[in-house]
Amino acid sequence: MKTETAERFRCSGHDDFGNALHRVVAEPHKGFPCRHCLRLAESGETMLLGSYALPQPRGIYWTPSPIFLHADACPHFAADDTLAPTVAANPLVSVRAYDAEDFCLYDLGHVCAGAEVEGPLRRALADPRSVFVNIHTAKPGCWLARVERAA
Repeated sequence: MKTETAERFRCSGHDDFGNALHRVVAEPHKGFPCRHCLRLAESGETMLLGSYALPQPRGIYWTPSPIFLHADACPHFAADDTLAPTVAANPLVSVRAYDAEDFCLYDLGHVCAGAEVEGPLRRALADPRSVFVNIHTAKPGCWLARVERAA
C-alpha cells in the first residue's frame, strides 16, 4: 500500500468506500498484518481495519480487500529480493500473477504456506508474461502484498 493511501486512511478515518475505519487492538498470535510496513502488529498495537480498493488488477479480476493498517505512522516496506514478514508468517497464501492487461495467469497461480512461497513467487516473476504478482491470504482471500521484478 502506498504511503499516500495509508496517510489518507489515517487522516480521514475512512476507507476507500467511505466506511468508518474500525480500530482494533492487536492480540498475541492473531495476525493483524499491516499492508504498509508489511509486518505483523505486536500485541497491544492499535490497528485500523477497512476496505482497500486495490490499484491492480483492474477489470474482470479487480476486487476490493479488507486490510489492516497501523493506526500510527509506520515505515513503508520496499525491499529487493526480500520476502515480506506478513507473507512469510501466513499459514496459507495464494500467489496470483497478472499480465500487462491485468488478466490472471492461472497456470502460474499457487497456494502454499507463506514460508514456502519463494519458489512459486520466483516462478511467476520469471515468466515473461507476468507484470506483477499479488499475494493474498488463501482462506479469506485478503490481499497481503504486491510483488514486482526489481528494475
